[in-house]
Amino acid sequence: MAEKIIMLNDERRPQLAIPAVLESPTGRVDDALARPLHDLRISVTDRCNFRCVYCMPKEVFDKDYQYLPHTSLLSFEEITRVASIFVNHGVEKIRLTGGEPLLRKNVERLVGMLAELRTPSGRPLDLTLTTNGSLLARKAQSLKDAGLNRVTVSLDSLDDATFKRMNDVDFAVADVLNGIDVAHKVGLGPIKINMVVKAGMNDQEIVPMARHFKGTPYILRFIEYMDVGASNGWNMDEVIPSAEVVRRISAEMPLEPVGANYTGETAARWRYVDGGGEVGMISSVTQSFCKDCTRARLSTEGQLYTCLFATRGHDLRGLLRTGRSDAEISSAVAQLWRARADRYSDTRTINTTGIERGPKRVEMSYIGG
Repeated sequence: MAEKIIMLNDERRPQLAIPAVLESPTGRVDDALARPLHDLRISVTDRCNFRCVYCMPKEVFDKDYQYLPHTSLLSFEEITRVASIFVNHGVEKIRLTGGEPLLRKNVERLVGMLAELRTPSGRPLDLTLTTNGSLLARKAQSLKDAGLNRVTVSLDSLDDATFKRMNDVDFAVADVLNGIDVAHKVGLGPIKINMVVKAGMNDQEIVPMARHFKGTPYILRFIEYMDVGASNGWNMDEVIPSAEVVRRISAEMPLEPVGANYTGETAARWRYVDGGGEVGMISSVTQSFCKDCTRARLSTEGQLYTCLFATRGHDLRGLLRTGRSDAEISSAVAQLWRARADRYSDTRTINTTGIERGPKRVEMSYIGG
């Protein structure tokens, strides 16, 4: 059995520092590289019912794996309080992640609480959720009714044998496709479908996936296999560059590039020349997008991370549970973001040799994608 390398809950982590002088939020805060805080990704559970080989492999996340106790998780009220603080600093988009977020009991109630938040200018948030689709057909209507705008669904293959080999729990493709269709019918859209491409495992599915979703209301996005955490045994040789994905699709269904919807968008957009829709390429390994990254991440038990590839978080839960005021927490968040200079993918892209010997990074299953 693989060494248990994942450390999720360390009570010794210091709390986020409170500045000596408090400040009022202005609706915008920029980091050291002039990147504004715009997106907040919130992990609502560290549990998942899949054991995807690139995220929660069974060798590590086995039946003896110790998940966080319920008391360690942020409550919905705590999550909403943090979210409101971030919104006052300029966050306009919130994505709920996991683990598998639909495993969190009564997650619809959290969606409803977040849906009531407004930006300083009075606009509602762009409220989204990423899911493996296993519970989506059952939950789609209640999520929509609660105020969720749209969903992103992970689907790594249309071939049952390949998909089951990747999710490693014998879950069928048809069930995910049904969840996608139900979500579309209730109005959770536009729906994005994420395919993590791993060489030698599912790269033969690139063109079939593109062909299947071409001409549909759904936006298919291809994600380069990334070195998030330490449990997935990442190797650069298993990365299929996005340029190769574009080449394979274009050979049958010609593509042309499209401009980004907004600054900081993770996916480079491509559309079919014949008007059959678009696909996206998320290229953290070969085409870094650090320079426009506007995302902060909140873990299940209240650790704030300023980069997907971070090696440590900053404790917000401690502030929430020791009586600190919103003004104190808000000032601490602003101070942290202003000092942010993360650009891991830029550094890794320059030098991919030996990065596995550096400090252990936070796991994807803990912080969300």
